[in-house]
Order: sequence, then structure tokens, then C-alpha cells
Amino acid sequence: MIADAAYANAWQAGMVPEFNKTYPYINVTIDPVPYAELLAKIMLDATAVEPVYDIIVADDPWVPQIAQTGALLDLRKETAAWTAKDYDWDDFNAAPLAATEWKGIQYGVPFRSNMLLMFVNKTLYKKAGLPVPTAALTWDEYLAQAPKLVQDTNGDGTVDAWAIDTYFKRDQLTPTIWQAIFNSYGGQLIDANNKPAFNDEIGVKALKIHVELLKYAPPGSVSHGYSEALSSFRQGQAATSFMWGSVYRNSAVDPKTTKLTPEEVGIQVMPVGSAHAGAHRGIASGTIQSKSAHKEAAWALLQWFSSREGERWHSNTLGGFPARKSTLTSKPDSDWLVPVFAALQQGYDTAEAGKMWRLRHPKSDAVQQVLADAVAAAISGQATPEAALQTASTRVEKILK
Repeated sequence: MIADAAYANAWQAGMVPEFNKTYPYINVTIDPVPYAELLAKIMLDATAVEPVYDIIVADDPWVPQIAQTGALLDLRKETAAWTAKDYDWDDFNAAPLAATEWKGIQYGVPFRSNMLLMFVNKTLYKKAGLPVPTAALTWDEYLAQAPKLVQDTNGDGTVDAWAIDTYFKRDQLTPTIWQAIFNSYGGQLIDANNKPAFNDEIGVKALKIHVELLKYAPPGSVSHGYSEALSSFRQGQAATSFMWGSVYRNSAVDPKTTKLTPEEVGIQVMPVGSAHAGAHRGIASGTIQSKSAHKEAAWALLQWFSSREGERWHSNTLGGFPARKSTLTSKPDSDWLVPVFAALQQGYDTAEAGKMWRLRHPKSDAVQQVLADAVAAAISGQATPEAALQTASTRVEKILK
């Protein structure tokens, strides 16, 4: 099995022993690979005559690219004889399950479901004299409040807290912030003719909002990405963060990694545009190599981990996010998961309604790199939002031909 290093080690140490309580005869080894190198290694294995891995954990936009090599098993068809009667495919929320559907074939199941959501430091809002945000907060309201959230919280005359920290540097995930804003105003990356559709008034408006956020972020945030934004929020320096919800446990619950507590950290969808709230899907899914000699054993692991039982264990033990409707409407073992489940279901519904995910196309990774260039150019001031999106649109059109 091959997976992102950030999660593979935790799964090897925690999930595998739990799985082996039910399936003691199946040996599972997880090969952890840094995220930046994961797709390249997956593609190398996918095209090998004798692949090394039985299971591939693929990120949301990669499935079309991997599937077109013929490397992925049709899970619904090929595993039917090994699937428990109560597995219930229809119990999955549509947004996470669709991450591995391509041309009518289901290639995977949600393994580490995730949503781009809004983290809120309620303490900093109260210190600023502002109401704690709700899911009805609009982008206009958010930006109007942002200057007040840049504040001196201890009265020593020095600003020590800011309104926001999130992705600003050039990173392949930075465009997801812009796109979440873009989608919230009804925008879509590609039109019905497979042409770029983001170079318009909505796209420019959304990118200007992303650029404006930098005004209310900590000094040096133009170079901030995942790790830096997380650190600012966990240290109590940012009133909000647009961040992947899976880090909630380590940002609000675990005292070894955060100064904050569940009582002071809110989690909800991102602000509302003219069409929807903001969100963005990011599902890591378990797929099976079509040339695997251990398909039944591989499906045993994927089926267990994505079952109701596996989801409950993953949520309560490792803080993983469920994809099943029944899990999200159940009472979790840990109280801190109650608001998380509510926000996650809201995020799934929002993402499905607004089609809030990265491009579904065999060349999605190349398109994502172009969008990363465009957003970085606008945020750093190297290009206006209009010019950045025009350049990106031209490049993306050539890629998709």
C-alpha cells in the first residue's frame, strides 16, 4: 500500500493493528511517500509490468490520470462477491464517493475524507467585540470585520493577532482558496465545451478577495502555506484560517500541538458568496491495482476502513473524517466531534451543490500547476488578477486540447 507520509505512519501504527483484530491473516505494509512525490510514484507503479503495490491511496484530482493507464480495479463490479451485504454504497455522501468515479466506473472508496473549511478562534472575535461567525457569514461581512481582528490583545501597544492565515505562497493547493471563493459566487473552472471559464468577472473578483486577505494576515504571510498557517492559528495569532478540516483535532483538541481548546475553536463552511457558502473537496481514496495478485485481501482492508465500523474507529481514534451519512448523523464517542460532524456534512452538501473540487481530467495536475502560478503571481503583485487569469486561461486551454 502506498500513501501520503503524513497519514501513512499513523495508519500503520494504529489502523493496521485494529484491522488485524478482524483479519489477522492479512499482512499490511504502508509505504509512506511525501505528498509532493506521491503522484509521480503512483504513476510509476501504475505503468509497471509488475507493480509493487496492491492498494494506492490517490488524492482527489488524480483518479482520471491513473485510471486511463488501466491500473485501477472497477470496485463495484470486481469486488461484488467479496462485499458484505450491509456495506451500503448508497450510504456514502455523493461528494466524497464521486472523487473516484470516472466515466461511470467506481475506482475507489473514501479513505481520508477532507473538506476545506473555516476555522474560527472565538476568543479573538470576542476580544475584537465582534459576533462569533455563523455559516451565514458573507464574504462582504467577513472583509468588513477583518480590520477589527487585527488587534493588540494584551495592551502592550503591539499588534499580536490578525484576522486570517491561510495559503498565500505558490503551492499546488493555494488555488483551492481562490477556487472556493470563486465557486461561492457561482463560478466554474471549465465550461461544457471543456474550455477555461474562470477568466471572467467572477474569477477576477474571487482572486481580488484572496489577494485582499493578505492585508489582514501576519507579517510575512505572502510566504505562508499549510504549515505556517496552521502554526499561526494554533498559537492563537489568527482569528480565522481557511484550512483542511482534518487538522481540527491537532488544532483544537491535542494540547501537545495547540494552545487552543475545543470550546474556543469553531469550524464551519467558508463565507457565503452570491450562490453558495465556500468549501472545497479533498478526498484521499483507496483504490486497488488492477494487476494485484491480492485483490480480495486488498478489498478486505478498503471495505473495513470505509465501513461504518471503520469510519467510527478512524474518527474517534485518529480524528479522521467520515464520508457516510449514517456516521455523520450518529453520536460520536468524543464530544469534540459533534460540531465537526455537523460542519463536515454541511461542507459535503455545499461542495456537491457548487461542484467545489479540483478539475476532474487526466491532465488535472498540469492545470493545477498553472492555477498555482496565476494565484501566486497575483498575490505577490507580479501581475494583476486580470492579467494572471488571462495568462492562465490561455495556458489551460492549450493543456486541455
